[in-house]
Parts: sequence; structure tokens; C-alpha cells
Amino acid sequence: MKTVICEQPGKLTVSERPRPEAGPDDVLIRIKRVGVCGTDLHIFTGNQPYLAYPRVMGHELAGIVESAPASASVKAGDQVYVMPYLSCGHCVACRAGRTNCCVNIRVLGVHADGGMAEYLVVPQGFVFKADGVTLDQAAMLEFLAIGAHAAARAEVKHGQRVLVVGAGPIGMAASIFAKLRGAQVTVLDGRADRLEVCSKALQADHTVLLDTSEAATDAKALAQITGDEFFDVVFDATGNIKAMERGLEFVAHGGKYVLISIVRDRISFSDPEFHKRETTLLASRNATPADFETVLDAMRAGKIPTEALNTHRLTLAELPETFPKLLDPNAGVIKALVAC
Repeated sequence: MKTVICEQPGKLTVSERPRPEAGPDDVLIRIKRVGVCGTDLHIFTGNQPYLAYPRVMGHELAGIVESAPASASVKAGDQVYVMPYLSCGHCVACRAGRTNCCVNIRVLGVHADGGMAEYLVVPQGFVFKADGVTLDQAAMLEFLAIGAHAAARAEVKHGQRVLVVGAGPIGMAASIFAKLRGAQVTVLDGRADRLEVCSKALQADHTVLLDTSEAATDAKALAQITGDEFFDVVFDATGNIKAMERGLEFVAHGGKYVLISIVRDRISFSDPEFHKRETTLLASRNATPADFETVLDAMRAGKIPTEALNTHRLTLAELPETFPKLLDPNAGVIKALVAC
């Protein structure tokens, strides 16, 4: 089968590998779509903290079942999506239902080879029917579920003022699900093109262009939007240390600060500012099966503008040549889908 391997940072190759053999508890999937996400871009650039090379990337996966054990909830011919967080089921987090932060987690495409291949074997407990949505939509479930999880983790409520810092796909996902929970959503980013998508396609209530100069016009705009009270919930989806440290400034007194993004280094805040706000600081990692169901329900109801999010399409064979171009901000990539 055709497989794309990231041999080392900056190097992708197309290789032929044997088609995988399914074990007694495994589902064999003919991969049809793979979403390219920030994690894949970080792997390609050598900036992913949980990875060893070489690696087959790809964890936003949709396909058709080739074979499945009789005990599985799916059967040959079913259209499916994959929940790529392979949790152990018995650690302290799993016992509490927090499989997204399993102690022994193995994420496809990061800790184990992923789906940038024609076939993939996945344990049956992580393969689910994708009825009522297209293959393209099924491949977008995972990144949207991360946003749904973040909104649920923050317990976003109707009427709250929410700020999303970072208008990449994950930030957009958080915006979508904060909005679906009835929040007033503001998005802060340094790219006017992405802010336009947030405004027009995602119906963000306000967008603000980043300004890190001494003038800090963005902070003034955020203060004006909220009557100088700032935001009940702030999500960081930037993956940028300075942005993550600055974001605390925009949390209202009594508010929540949710870090969706991750960086290699330590981050720090002004303790007086943190304490005087009595800030609730939350990490948001991956997603749970319930989050995927939340996204599926929203997709089926036509509440997610998936066509506007899917800006680029490519094939497995052209990945080595085309993939670096996805890093160019001028390309306008939001979500690229690979057809296998």
C-alpha cells in the first residue's frame, strides 16, 4: 500500500508498505480522507514535543471498513471515523472517564503511525460509524471535537463573553462551539483573512486584529467591546508562549483561562494579576467520545460550515511536494484534506 512517511523534519517520502493485518480485536479501514492539522505541520517542522521519527502522520481520519470482528459496532462497508487517542482504559484518568488525558495514551500519527496511508488497522473501540455526514465532514470531526471539548471544559454558558485568541482551525472550532452554546464570541488574531472567515462564515460577534506594539490597539478594542470588564472565558489556541502569557490580561475577574494549545517550554503569569482575578486556569487536551458526538449532531443539523473550512485538497502521491506549501500564510489554508 502507498504510505507517506515523515522521515525527519522537512522530509516526506512516499513508500510502499505491506497492507496491515488486522488482529482479532481490530478493524481494517480503507482510508479515504485525512485532514492535515497543526500537529502534522509541527511534526514536519520538528516542533512536536511528543514524537520520534520516522513517523506516518495523520490522525483526522475517515474511511470505509474493510473487515471487522463480529463483536464490533461497525461492519464491512460502513463509513467510519477514527478517534485517534488510543487510551488504555485502566489508568486513573480512564477510570474517571477522562480518556482524553490517559496516562498511557498513544495518539495515532504522533506516538504511533497514523493514517497517511491507504489502509490502517485500529482497535475496534476507537472506530465509529459516520452516518449522515460526508467523508469530508467525517475527516473534520477530530479537530472540531477539540473545540467542542474546550467549550465543554470551560462550561461556556449562554450570554457569556468569550475571547478566542488564535484563529487557526482549533481556534475556529472553539469559536463555533462557544457560539453554539450561546456565548458572545470575539476572535483575536494577526491575520485579517482568518478574521474575515470568523466573521462571515462562523458569525463571530467581534474580530480584533492583533497589535503587539506599544500602542496595543487590540487591548483597547477588547476593553471597549466589554465595557472594560474583559471576558468571562478566554481560550488560547495560538501555540505561542508570548500570546499564552499575555492572554491572562484579557480574563475578567472571576473568569476562566483555557489553554488549548501546547508549547515545549514553561509559561508564566503575573501572580498578582492571576490572584486578584481569582482566575480558573484550565488545560484542554484532545477530546472524548461525547465531544465527537456533539460535533456529529451539529454537522447533521447543518450548524457547521464545513465547506468554508475545507480550503485545500490534495492526494497522497503529491504530499511530499505540496505539503511544505501548506505552511505558507499566503496560501490561505484553514483545513486541507488528503484524498487517499
